[in-house]
Amino acid sequence: MGKILVCDDDFDIIRSVKFMLESEGHDVVTTLSGRECIEKAKDDKPDYIFLDIMMPGMDGWETLRELKKNKELKHIPVSMLTVKPLTLETIKQEEMGRLVDYIVKPFSKEDLMETIGQVL
Repeated sequence: MGKILVCDDDFDIIRSVKFMLESEGHDVVTTLSGRECIEKAKDDKPDYIFLDIMMPGMDGWETLRELKKNKELKHIPVSMLTVKPLTLETIKQEEMGRLVDYIVKPFSKEDLMETIGQVL
C-alpha cells in the first residue's frame, strides 16, 4: 500500500479520510494548510496527495502549483477533495490537467479507493 498525504483545513474531514485509507492498509500523513502540505511532502515523499481547495492562506490551487514547480514533488499524483462543485470555470483552469481526479464532498470510501487505484 502507499503513503498518502491528506491536506484539508477541516479536522473532521482529515479524521474521516485517514480512517478510510488506513482501514485499507495505507500509511496516512495529514496537514491542515497548503504551506504545511508542501513541507510534509518534501519530508515524507508521499505516493499520493489529496488536497482541499478552500483553505485559509494558501488555497489548494496555489498549493498544487507549488507542488508541481518543485523538482522533488512534481511527480506526485494529486486529487482535489473539495466541497466546490465542478464548474465550467473550474474545468478551464490550467491546473485541472495536473490532477488525477476531482472529488466533491461528500464522498465515499469507494470514491477514494477508486481514485488511488488509478495510480497506485
